[in-house]
Amino acid sequence: MIKKLLKKASEIEAHEIKATALSFLFVFILMLAYYILRPVRDAMASDWSDAEVSQLWTLNFFISTGVVAFYGLAVSKMKFKLLVPSVYAFFAVTFILFYSFMSSITDSTLVDKCFYVWLSVFAMFHLSVFWSFMSDVFNKDQARRLFATIAAGASAGALLGPMIPTLFAGVGTDNLILVAAVLLLIPIPVILTLTKLKTSELKNEDETTDTSKYKIGGNPFAGFKSFVTNPYLLAIGVFILLYTMISTFVYFEQKNLLAEFDRAKRTQILGSIDWIVNVLTFGVAFFATSRIVKKMGMGYTLALMPIIVCVGILILAFAPIIVVLLALQVARRAGNYAVTKPAREMLFTEVDKETRFKAKPVIDVVVYRGGDMATAWIFTGLTEGLGLGFTAVGIIGGGIAAVWAGVGLWMGKLYNRQRAIK
Repeated sequence: MIKKLLKKASEIEAHEIKATALSFLFVFILMLAYYILRPVRDAMASDWSDAEVSQLWTLNFFISTGVVAFYGLAVSKMKFKLLVPSVYAFFAVTFILFYSFMSSITDSTLVDKCFYVWLSVFAMFHLSVFWSFMSDVFNKDQARRLFATIAAGASAGALLGPMIPTLFAGVGTDNLILVAAVLLLIPIPVILTLTKLKTSELKNEDETTDTSKYKIGGNPFAGFKSFVTNPYLLAIGVFILLYTMISTFVYFEQKNLLAEFDRAKRTQILGSIDWIVNVLTFGVAFFATSRIVKKMGMGYTLALMPIIVCVGILILAFAPIIVVLLALQVARRAGNYAVTKPAREMLFTEVDKETRFKAKPVIDVVVYRGGDMATAWIFTGLTEGLGLGFTAVGIIGGGIAAVWAGVGLWMGKLYNRQRAIK
């Protein structure tokens, strides 16, 4: 009965249940850890000016680029079965170190800023590696049917995660960091089990070459080269860049509107927003997203949220109050996690394994953080330089969202063309 219900609700076949459940658990743990830390990070930002945050985002871009380059070297040199577990073990250790520093240093301003930057690196990198791994475990047909269901695990983790800082902000942010670090060690045995299930139950040994016991090899910087020379990857990069620009505009307005609250209150407010977002996201991702992609096609699916966001930003431009802003945040982020993100990850099932593990982090991390950096300085220039108000900035944001929708439609055509070629 359970198998029939699962198949009816989310198109999962019987032999895929175990791998899907473990993948769900994997991303659930990742997002649980991240969403414990996210309100802690964002609460820090309201203590700093737009220019200070722009400086941190610039630093974040260069550090992210260095981390992706180092990861490309690891992809080429490490045995594949050790690669993905090592990523999460490494980040767990770094957060334990931050816990130690914050617990022992009286004036932690510098440590806070380092943590802000490092968590921003982690925020993009941990999911990029996860979805690269998913694209390797599942074949193209399974990805179309299962990725939205797996993405619901991210929503579930993101649903529970914010409740912890919201309810326990008084126990100290240092302890929250330690909890998240320990959680990041849990996925390691899950990764090893999924690697075995790829061939034993999913029967995907013929879909992709099983390199779990070997090195992927190749040029460590092949990901950067592939990105700038492959039109398909460039199109994905442009789509993500425009999404980033919109996110940055909204983030800075949120930061400024929350400046009047103390850090503990900000942490609780941001945690509450995260919780609302993920309540909405979970149901859509689990039950509806795969059907949306099937019925609307990739292009219209990718353009759906940009259109909604464009309308929301224009409303905000003429009604610049915190309630409207937070409603836009909820709609934008829920739509991204439930619809846009799973659809975007399906795009990477049409590339080879080396491209998936080397070029994808370049797009997900370097391009994303490059967009953050550029847009942060643009926003600072518009507000602190030109002195533009909320309405003028909102109209500019609406224009960017309209372009983003057009790129989504274009990306859908490229995706269909890529599938036809293969």
